[in-house]
Amino acid sequence: MLMKLFNWAFDKEKERKLSVLKKVRLFSGLQRKLLMKLLVDLVEKEYQPGELIFSEGDTGKALYIILCGSVAISKNCNGTGEVLSELSSGSYFGELALIDQLPRFASASALEKTNVLIMYKSYFDDLIRVNTAISSRVLLNLVESLTAYVRQNLDNSPDE
Repeated sequence: MLMKLFNWAFDKEKERKLSVLKKVRLFSGLQRKLLMKLLVDLVEKEYQPGELIFSEGDTGKALYIILCGSVAISKNCNGTGEVLSELSSGSYFGELALIDQLPRFASASALEKTNVLIMYKSYFDDLIRVNTAISSRVLLNLVESLTAYVRQNLDNSPDE
């Protein structure tokens, strides 16, 4: 554990990662100290262009935050993958997995070499029990984000 903290203190990428986390809407309102605490236990992973991050129908197990690169979110419509959105650095996806472990609504794949930070549901569940300062802010931001999404889709729905 001491070695992990020592390495963390001298991680040259730490500031870059923190600057990305500061821009993530899900973490808005968290002080730098709390973002650093959060960052220590997030897992970083690299994906190559075209590599699948998760498939539609997979059980949701994690939230993903794009450090660099871009990701396509696509849904299978009549046997073809329809791109719903393209996300870039500072964007996040898979956030519903923090709430439940239902099947994924869509697939995610890297459009280019992409690095992400991963927050597993098990880690978030531990945060809820142990660190209410982080978890309450993230939950509030998540609710606000989902509310905005629902309202946007209600506004865009066809008239009956």
